[in-house]
Amino acid sequence: MASSYTTSFGIEKIGSGEQSGAWGTTTNHNLDILDRVSSYKSVGLSGTTHTLTVREASPGSGTENLQDGMYRVIKFTGALGGNNTVTVAPNTTAAYFIITNATTDSGSSGPYSVILTQGSGANITVANGKSAIVYVDGAGSGAAVIDAVSNLALATVTASGDITSSGTFNALGDTAASDKASVGYTSAEGIIITGQGSTSDITIKNDADASVLTVATGTTDVYVVGDITSASTLNAAGDTAAGDNATIGYTAAEGLILTGQGSTSDVTIKNDADATVFSIATGTTTGTFAGTVLAKTDTDTSNTGSITLDFTANQNFVLTFTGNVTLANPSTEQVGQAGVIVCVQDGTGSRTLSLGTDYETAGGAGITLSTAAAAVDVVPYFVKAANSILLGAVQKAFA
Repeated sequence: MASSYTTSFGIEKIGSGEQSGAWGTTTNHNLDILDRVSSYKSVGLSGTTHTLTVREASPGSGTENLQDGMYRVIKFTGALGGNNTVTVAPNTTAAYFIITNATTDSGSSGPYSVILTQGSGANITVANGKSAIVYVDGAGSGAAVIDAVSNLALATVTASGDITSSGTFNALGDTAASDKASVGYTSAEGIIITGQGSTSDITIKNDADASVLTVATGTTDVYVVGDITSASTLNAAGDTAAGDNATIGYTAAEGLILTGQGSTSDVTIKNDADATVFSIATGTTTGTFAGTVLAKTDTDTSNTGSITLDFTANQNFVLTFTGNVTLANPSTEQVGQAGVIVCVQDGTGSRTLSLGTDYETAGGAGITLSTAAAAVDVVPYFVKAANSILLGAVQKAFA
């Protein structure tokens, strides 16, 4: 009975009664195959294709049956000008490999990948400088190359270099207070980032290695280095404190709270030219406006006859005259209300303004307006209680 050979590696099985006196030679060849099965070899690549033979299609005795594909650990070398497709042959061989792509770039467009294939099934691409553990299923024309560790389950992993993933990093467990730098997850908290450092527990940096956000060691304080820009609102939910440098807060009773402290002012409001509009002097309740305080103004047009000004919503008024106007006393008396009435003559001019008894002006009850068309007169006013006597100081203010 003639010798037969194993499917994957072509180890020779001597038939009964065969090879009398030659067993030693055949056994030595078989041992060479077994030696390769547990060994490493560097295999040079060139061009864009290469065949990695595990065994001859029709194995025979002797050294022709000692192939590169018998080695379990293979480092591909050589200068490439493009990706190289390595075909594992024959397509009926089932085996596993530890592969390293150590090829170099023959030009300037690389480096290039090694693509492992065996049939029309799946292929595995090993990027330059990377390693992979794969196996081929030997399924014939439809044979596939499979990543043996694509769903690797390990209790603990320690890496001395970077960990790079083409997919997502999916944390499934909670972090611990003693973690130096960890990412975790719970169904209630979602993603959790935990760390500990001498200055900050968490630091988020940009691509220039500059800090963007930090959490000071052992605290819940968040420090943002740059501006905070929100596409929505900034919703403060807690009260401020006397020691705050510059904070925005909220309580149900006080509503929006601005608290600060400075050597000159505690709170300063500025315009877009960086000029102060309003300030509260340090440690006081005194507020100072840098410019003119303008109260709400009601602009009325085409006025004639008796009209009543709406003091509940406005303080200053602009009246365009189309006839003589009498200002009736306010329907809701606003004692102490003061402001100005701007009187604009229409094209005819010579209109008059009369005031109710609750008004006080610099000229008393008699108001003399300009008679020219489109003339403008500014009349300061004060609302007094009916039949009251104004203090001289108030009258002086309108003189």
